[in-house]
Parts: sequence; C-alpha cells; structure tokens
Amino acid sequence: MTPADKVGLGTDDTDAPMTGELIYEYRPQVTQTVEYGVSADAMFAGEPPPPEGARFDLYLEGPLCGGKLDGTVRGVDYLNFRADGRVELHIHAEILTEDGKNVALEAGGIAIRQDGSSLLELREHVSLRSNHAELVWVNGLEIWARGVVDVASGQVQLRAYSV
Repeated sequence: MTPADKVGLGTDDTDAPMTGELIYEYRPQVTQTVEYGVSADAMFAGEPPPPEGARFDLYLEGPLCGGKLDGTVRGVDYLNFRADGRVELHIHAEILTEDGKNVALEAGGIAIRQDGSSLLELREHVSLRSNHAELVWVNGLEIWARGVVDVASGQVQLRAYSV
C-alpha cells in the first residue's frame, strides 16, 4: 500500500474525486534536508515547533508521469512549520520532459498532519511556465494538486489537475 492509498489521494475531505484534467502525477523522493537549528526528525515526529517556527529545505527528485506531462521533477520545498502547527509549502522546481524541455514549477500550499501517522496530506496551488513553443499551453493553467508525503520514508505522491 502506498502512502497515497492510506489517505485517499485525489480525494477531498468527503472522498469525492478531484475534478479537472490530470496534468501530471509525481512520485519524487526527498534527497536532502537542510535544517536551520531545529531537528527535522523531531518536527516530522510531531514535536511542536518553537515559538518562532521551524524552517527546512526539502530537496526532491523523481519521476513525473500520467496526464499531459511526462519526465522528471527536481526542486526544493522551503517548508515552514508555524508555531500554531500549520505547515506551509513553498516549492520551486523544474520539470524536465522526456524530450529534454524544461517547465518551471512553482507551488504554494499546506501540509496537514495525519494523527498518529508519519503521513502529511499535501494541498497545493501550482503554476507552470515554459517558453518552448509546444509547451506554452501550460502557462495559462490553473492547477490544484493533492497528495501525501510519508516523512518516515521521504516518499511523496501527488496528482495535479487543471480546473
């Protein structure tokens, strides 16, 4: 069973499927974590953040497939655990398509801890940008994505839909 299966990837809180056209699904792995004074393992284990919050840079890399884009995604999530428990996502990445063309990816959103679990549910608003003639169609898309990260394994699974 994948992390996504455990929380119903692609569904909202009422288990209704997300609507819109699937643009991509990605399954990157966290390849590096940069800490700024607070232990990432402690935060991911459920320890409350300090009053000033806690910042981490999570570097990600892995396959992107399904939908309308196929290739590899590589980037960094500038993760912020706020003192109130909210986890903010700020992602900058590149998609390298199978035919060697780049698409810039920027996403913001939140991660919601699943009680008693190493899973965080991801909710993102995504913007894509490219100047390759055959990829300019991505520039005008309104994209919402849902997924999960298993902080114990570093495995991420996410599906992105245009709406």
